[in-house]
Amino acid sequence: MIEQLSIPTAAGSFDAIAAGPEDGRPVLLLHGFPEAAVEWEHQVATLGVLGYRAVAPDQRGYSPDVRPEQASEYGIDDLVGDVIAIADRLGWNEFDLVGHDWGGAVAWWTADAHPGRLRSLAVISTPHPAALAEAMKTDEDQHLRSAYMTEWRQTRVTERRMLENNADALRRMFDWKVPPSKVDEYVQRLSEPGALTAALNWYRAGRPGGKIGPIEVPTLYIWSTEDAAFGSTAALDTANRVTGSYRFEMIEDVSHWVVEEAPEAVTSLLVEHLSSH
Repeated sequence: MIEQLSIPTAAGSFDAIAAGPEDGRPVLLLHGFPEAAVEWEHQVATLGVLGYRAVAPDQRGYSPDVRPEQASEYGIDDLVGDVIAIADRLGWNEFDLVGHDWGGAVAWWTADAHPGRLRSLAVISTPHPAALAEAMKTDEDQHLRSAYMTEWRQTRVTERRMLENNADALRRMFDWKVPPSKVDEYVQRLSEPGALTAALNWYRAGRPGGKIGPIEVPTLYIWSTEDAAFGSTAALDTANRVTGSYRFEMIEDVSHWVVEEAPEAVTSLLVEHLSSH
């Protein structure tokens, strides 16, 4: 039911999983760190059965053919550019965009830069970037939650620490909330030469130069109460950053890995969102 795709662009060919008829309503799903397109297996398969054309790419650094060495080539403009290049290659003038974690951040910035290309936006876990930036300045809880980003930006020792002892540190990030077979696959992928550095380059590329404005695209934002990375301050403030129709859904007692920990709940909310826009 799930297909393997290779999507050629000027930056290189992106590996992807896909399902659904070629002429189905297009939905692009963006994964987070330290995951890959297979994070979305449940959602892609379900959307395909429902007649959508769902595609989830391994993003820049995760696709072996799109793995530049310099951290400067992983800036938000590059990542947003990849989204548009993939959509262009697929022949999608308008599409629904879904993102989790870092994929959620890219989705927010894409909605800001290219609102005319998006039919709707759905973001899981990651608050609007301006809400997150404000919370990191004013909310001690969020500041502490985000401290790991500073460490990952500054040291190349991070790779060794994450991968030593059979990638114990990388595995513990998932807090036993993600199926072991999936964790094994993520670890295997990120153990390839240069792969983990490429994934961490998303953090090392530097903060976006421009400011992100309010989002006019119809938006669904899903946040889970046990998310270790994103607290309630930025999650609740996100409502103030969307001028289009907005729906906020809180999933109780679920971790940051909500896409895989509560796949049915996420898929159900996503299908409701898509069917209403």
